Order: sequence, then structure tokens, then C-alpha cells
Amino acid sequence: MKRQFSLLTLATTALFVLGMVMISSCTKEGPAGKDGKDGADGADGMDGTASCITCHAPDGIELAAVQYELSKHSYGEEAFSLAGNAGCGACHLSEAFKYVCQNNTPATFSLNTSTNKYVNDYVVPANVAYGEINCGTCHSSIHSTYGPGDLALTTVAPVSMNMWGGQKTINLQADGGRSNLCVKCHQPRPLTASAADGNVLDYAGIAANPSAIFYDPDGTGNKMRPAYRSHVHYGSAGAIFAGVGGVEFAGTAYTNSAHTAIASCQDCHMSPMQGKAGGHTFFAKGNFNGCNADGCHSDASASSDFLWTTPRANVKAALDALAAALQINGLDILNRNPDAASNLWIANTTNKYDGYLNIYDPINNPDGPTYNTNGVFQNPAPANSWTQAQKDYNLTLPKITLTNAQMGAIINFQLVLRDYSQGIHNYKYSMALLQNSLAAVNGTKGV
Repeated sequence: MKRQFSLLTLATTALFVLGMVMISSCTKEGPAGKDGKDGADGADGMDGTASCITCHAPDGIELAAVQYELSKHSYGEEAFSLAGNAGCGACHLSEAFKYVCQNNTPATFSLNTSTNKYVNDYVVPANVAYGEINCGTCHSSIHSTYGPGDLALTTVAPVSMNMWGGQKTINLQADGGRSNLCVKCHQPRPLTASAADGNVLDYAGIAANPSAIFYDPDGTGNKMRPAYRSHVHYGSAGAIFAGVGGVEFAGTAYTNSAHTAIASCQDCHMSPMQGKAGGHTFFAKGNFNGCNADGCHSDASASSDFLWTTPRANVKAALDALAAALQINGLDILNRNPDAASNLWIANTTNKYDGYLNIYDPINNPDGPTYNTNGVFQNPAPANSWTQAQKDYNLTLPKITLTNAQMGAIINFQLVLRDYSQGIHNYKYSMALLQNSLAAVNGTKGV
């Protein structure tokens, strides 16, 4: 056995050696080639730490991020609930907002020849309809240059008004047009001819013919059926501040306060911090640092009669007067809402109007205040989701008829109320809208 093992071992060793010799002969390398010439040294780049600290300094982006936590842009709920919404996303969703800016998406309405209905062109594809508003929404160049250019604004271009289907434009030129970035979203939405072709309402025609019938429940040719949520949405500040876009009835001349030409949104809404207002909180309430800067004012405060108290009181009184005129047989056309959680403008009128219409709607207004019990006027277009009992009750309510003067006054009331500033943004334009609307309504009563 030992002899057999030795022979086997010798044979295996011989084969291994032979294999190594063959491998060695197959992989033999030639002489090394000549070394290539060294390339020229590149220029030194910027020190990474120094470049980053340009923005990420304690008093730079780091501070702005802390302030932003107090902003409604930061803790709003719409980013989640509206994800995938192609119509609302352009203002409520980060990627959608950048899309409409980059693609110059028009604010026009186009006729669909298949349905003979107009559709709003200011929409985004579903695949970009997502994302919370964040730093990159307004500063879309972040980390593109790693320098100050990263903080350039996403847009400062003039803003085509969606409410007017692109027929009017807002262009706030102070401070390099920075306010146009804000107005891109903080502008009113359109009212459309829901009972006709779906096109945006002819606001100029409404103003020119105040005594004409806008809606007759028993008539024909109605362009829009009024409903509880017939409104211009909530972003009216841009239109009021710019002095553009209201239903301009004849009367008091439409002029603008000095703010429109010489101030920007950032002057007041991003002034040095005072409490939880200023900086990247975008709040201005209670913070007069911006008002008193750069020689604009020297004594603006919450107790300033001429600059603060008086104009706000005048606008509130004008809103109250217009709301009182907008009644039919003693019933408010406008909706009252004493709930401070849902009525952001509760203090801006004596009777706590919220801008909605006092039309019955058990779905959109399920917890209507005691005053109107979900609306006192008959809804001309009951929803399929209503119960039969709700539909039957709706038929017992009085019908609503509106003139152009009343409809235009409703729109102007909504614009001024939801501007929220009670005239501080643009006192002259706000008062002209309200006073001329009141005169139009009163002048057409009984027509």
C-alpha cells in the first residue's frame, strides 16, 4: 500500500509540474512599454468647505430653514391630499409648480372640439403632481452652481391671470420683480360658465351691463348655476396688491396705493423677524419692521390711526355695507360662518362672512352654522350623492335670482375679503371695488 501511494504521488507531482511549465510558456509577457508623458496640472478648485458655507452658514440657509418651520407653506396639508391633482397641483405641489414655470404653461382656456366645451390649459401632467413646497420650489437652482447663484428665484416673470383666462397680466416690478414669484400662486382662480360652454366668465361684460340678469332659475341662457362654493378661491392677495383683476363697475376711479409701485411682497412678509413673523415664515401680522425700513414709514404700528387702524376700519365698513346690500327679501346671499377654524376672515366683517354663498349644500357645507342651516337658498344643481330627503328639502327653499351687479359684487367682495389685509395691500383699489359694487347693486334694485 505504501509503494502504491508513492507512485501515485510521483505521478500527480509530475503532471502538476508539467502543467505549470505549459502555463508559464503561454502567459510569458514581453518587455514593458515606454511611459507616456504626464498631463498638465489642473487648476485648483474652490475649497469645498468655503463653497458650502456661502449658503450653509448659521445666519444663512440654516436660519431660513428654522424660520420656514413656522410658515404655512411648511405645515400645510394640501401636498398630501392633492398629490396627483393635475389642476390644483400647479400651486400646491412643488414639482408641479416648477413644471409650469419651466414650460411657461399658459393660463388660457381652449375649446375641445369633441365636446364643444372649454378646458383650462393651466394644468400639469399627473407624473409631476407631487411634492411639498420646499426650498427648491422657489429656489429651483439649488446645488447647480454651489454658489450664490443657487438661490436665484424660480421665476420673476410677469404673471398671466388664470382668473381671466390669460386676458390680464400682473407684473409687479419693484425689487426686480420678486413679487411675481409670490403672485404666481397667490392669484384668484377663474369662475367658469358651468351651465354653458365652460369658458371663463366675461367679467368685463358683467361690469358693463350691471342691470342684466346673470342667473334666472326659471329662465334660459344662464351661463353659470350659482352654488355654495361659487368663488374665486383664496389667493386674491396678488390681484388686490397689483390692482388688477376685479370686476370694475363704473364709478370711483381705479387707482393704486403707493405699495403697488414701490413695495414688494418680500419687503413686509420677509422683513427682519419679530416674534413668529418675518423672514422665511412669510408672516407679516404684527411685524412692522418692513414698513418702517428704507424710509417708507417711520411710525407704522398696530396703533397707527392713519397707516393701520383707519384704512382697515374703512374697508371692514365697506364690506359690511356691501354684504347688507346683497340680500334678497331679507336673506343674505353671502354665507355667515362663526367658526374661526374654517373661516380665516372671521374678524374682517361684523357678521363673520366667509365669501361662500348662502345656497343649500349638505355635502360641501355639512356643518353649516346655526344662522343658515347649510344654506337658505335653493341649490339649482343638487348632487347625485344627496339623499332623497335632502333633495326634497332643497325644493322647499326659495330660489335665487342674480343680476350682473349682484354677481360682480359677490366676486369683488370675495377678492377684498380674502385678500386678508383689509386694505393694507392696496387701499385705493380695494375701496374702489367695494364702493362701485355697492353703487351698482343699489342702482339696479327693483330692475
